[in-house]
Amino acid sequence: MPLEGPARIVRELTSRGYNAEREAVTLIASAEEPGALLERVVDTVPEGALVVEAGHVRTALEAGVDRSPVAPDGRHGSGPDEHPFTSSATGPTDSPEAGETGEYAGKRAPVETTDGAGVDRSAGGGAERSARGRAGRSTGGTFERSGDPSLRSLEVAGDMTGASTGTGEYRDFVAVFRDRLERLGAKLRGRVNHRPATAIERMPGGSEVAMVGLVNDVRSTASGHWLVELEDATGTFPWLVMKDREYTDLVEELLFDEALAMEGTLADDSGIAFVDAMYFPDVPRTHEPSTADRHVQAALISDVHVGSQEFMEDAWNAFADWLHSEPARHVEYLLIAGDMVEGVGVYPNQDEELDIVDVYEQYEAFNEHLKAVPGDLEIVMIPGNHDAVRLAEPQPGFDDRLRGIMSAHDARIVSNPSTVTIEGVSVLMYHGVSLDEVIAELPAEKASYDEPHRAMYQLLKKRHVAPQFGGHTRLAPEERDYLVIEEVPDVFHTGHVHKLGFGKYHNVLAINSGCWQAQTDFQKSVNIDPDSGYAPIVDLDTLEVTVQKFT
Repeated sequence: MPLEGPARIVRELTSRGYNAEREAVTLIASAEEPGALLERVVDTVPEGALVVEAGHVRTALEAGVDRSPVAPDGRHGSGPDEHPFTSSATGPTDSPEAGETGEYAGKRAPVETTDGAGVDRSAGGGAERSARGRAGRSTGGTFERSGDPSLRSLEVAGDMTGASTGTGEYRDFVAVFRDRLERLGAKLRGRVNHRPATAIERMPGGSEVAMVGLVNDVRSTASGHWLVELEDATGTFPWLVMKDREYTDLVEELLFDEALAMEGTLADDSGIAFVDAMYFPDVPRTHEPSTADRHVQAALISDVHVGSQEFMEDAWNAFADWLHSEPARHVEYLLIAGDMVEGVGVYPNQDEELDIVDVYEQYEAFNEHLKAVPGDLEIVMIPGNHDAVRLAEPQPGFDDRLRGIMSAHDARIVSNPSTVTIEGVSVLMYHGVSLDEVIAELPAEKASYDEPHRAMYQLLKKRHVAPQFGGHTRLAPEERDYLVIEEVPDVFHTGHVHKLGFGKYHNVLAINSGCWQAQTDFQKSVNIDPDSGYAPIVDLDTLEVTVQKFT
């Protein structure tokens, strides 16, 4: 069959053991005889190369296109035996665990353990992998991704790269909090008969009152009650939560600067209100997530940490091989939620744990590892706190120099956070630094490292990925608060804490995807036991999760 378009060209190159730059595919597709040119390119690609580059195609064009006949399957010769980059491995072994539906606990969905499709675990395997062409190996050399690329759709919202207006001046702080209060307040004012703080102060004692504001202070009284001070654009007003009321446990969930609504009764002197009800912006319980119209999957990963001595290269290579295998035929999207590299100077004595000490060389190494995954995937990446971008959130996408380095497969690079909609399914991607703060501030039963998805539930409840300003999470004031969760996502994807966990909160699938770094000495010192080498795979048509393990 002739090569009719880019998708078939990518599949054909993949079956030969190669990924390809998008420009290279375009050049082949636009040729008068794409099949003949592809054969010429494959014949002239340097030995050991894993990626067909545009330069290779131009070299083949300048040398003259090979006009020899092409077999019906697009190949020269008699069959797959002539292709050196194939594997007869049968693929991973399934070992499913009992899964749950609804609001299920993390790591309880089916888990498949694999060492990759045909991965050689013998000594000296690294060099042998390159010689055999790890990118593109597939069962029997006939693997084709199941989906039609023309059916794919990918849109990005909330990308603030290049749109930063913050100067650090006072007016920027005023602007960002006003924007937060206005947008989240709009979700609360429909539930209560809101009055500004100054208006409440003038109302007579015993009046029924309600207010929408940002949490300015939370403290306990000598008698064990809780005093919550709300602030709006007009001023502040105190609200008392009695210790015997049902809302006491909700006070333990509060973070400074989050949006909240309260209803209650004014004291006789009108100086304080007694709380009768408390409301968060929250995700409606009636939320119905969108799903894809066909069976297609996305792999959600984060925290690769290339450059660290503990980067798990074998696990990554096994993951890349699996993506080239039949069990991954429905995976068409790869979403990476930050920390592509280990970085430099991120924590004390980090230099003692680095395998690559130059940050640009770390990104070059990451790009080489990214080349190992299939070139026909749609890839989206956001930065994290180890990446070479500003630490303050929102984090713009990488600068031009780093984008030039991370050029493999023409990955889409956007800011942290951003919302990526793939085939109708919206995925809020946020690296997750604020999870540390949520876990530190809230009771263990509501947020912990062992169950990171529960901390994510709190962010969904507050409709903000990093509500507390001035804490451990560095936040940059902008004219617009890019950290507000304006629209309810179908999937919430984070990383950062190096723990695997997932579950559903009001039908929103929350996933923290673990990492690709073994435990470092620093992590030992702070008692972090990472979940390494996992890849959650989401069925976009059902929002069910399967976890692939590569260690």
